[in-house]
Amino acid sequence: MHAFEWLIGLLLGAMLLSALARRLGVPYPTFLALGGIAIAFLPNSPNWTLEPTLALALFVAPVLLDAAFDTSTRDLRDNWLPVTMLVLAAVGVTTVAVAFVARWLVPDMPWAAAVALGAIVAPPDAAAATAILRSVRLPYRILKILEGESLLNDASALLIYRIAAGAAMASSLRLEDVAPALTLTLIGSLVAGYVLAQVMVRLFGRITDVPTAIIMQFATTFVVWIVAEKLELSPILTIVIYAITLARSAPVRTTARLRVPSYAVWESVVFLLNVMAFVLIGMQLRPIWSGLDDDVRWHYCIAAGIVLATVIAVR
Repeated sequence: MHAFEWLIGLLLGAMLLSALARRLGVPYPTFLALGGIAIAFLPNSPNWTLEPTLALALFVAPVLLDAAFDTSTRDLRDNWLPVTMLVLAAVGVTTVAVAFVARWLVPDMPWAAAVALGAIVAPPDAAAATAILRSVRLPYRILKILEGESLLNDASALLIYRIAAGAAMASSLRLEDVAPALTLTLIGSLVAGYVLAQVMVRLFGRITDVPTAIIMQFATTFVVWIVAEKLELSPILTIVIYAITLARSAPVRTTARLRVPSYAVWESVVFLLNVMAFVLIGMQLRPIWSGLDDDVRWHYCIAAGIVLATVIAVR
């Protein structure tokens, strides 16, 4: 019951913080993350840690699908150059800049580890970007460019991370060794997303019961993510293509009786997942903080601040 009571308290507190953020005109993810940090250091607060692969599947997959489903392919096509530059050039330059800063801060850090760190922090999180962009007023074209980037930048960053992790484990790693695998990953993700969407569209068209259809929508989202991971494809790119293909085909095959409650449920669940994700992210500070020795805590805080400033400056 203790964990359940804390969970209910977190949900109610997160709702209050979200309402306060809307009243003050501040993006609610900021308040939620700060609230999670505050909760992490409360006496007797739960020491919850997120398993990375579970967190990606649970929080990123539905939020990414919801954002990609609402994305206009025409807007992506019209703004393909700035979106591509942000997805590739901005992520790449940020990764390199952070790698150099990390090496300056910790000279003994291997280059592969420094690049991996840069790849981790280079892309704006898709869930955070979607939540923040929807709560601020931006010109339409800028909004669509940033939304398009938020869908795909994790894919490019994860590819860089995989290369860096492979280089860290291997004595030597050449571009010609990884280029074929990366090409197959990209092409395979595109094909898998499209094929799975076509299969699911026909499956959804046979389901007329509203609760069953909505449960199937969420379940198949996680299935697509898991299948992409098992096939060593890019789950993010697969989900994006899957959602865009669904958005072009599913509305024609589903009735308004199904679409209306489905959209309402998805909006509520995605908001709930965003809320829990940002609160739990803030709560991760406690195990990290307690795991550091007293003499290095503030040194790491300063280093983290410098890395954060580097990412903002490059962006």
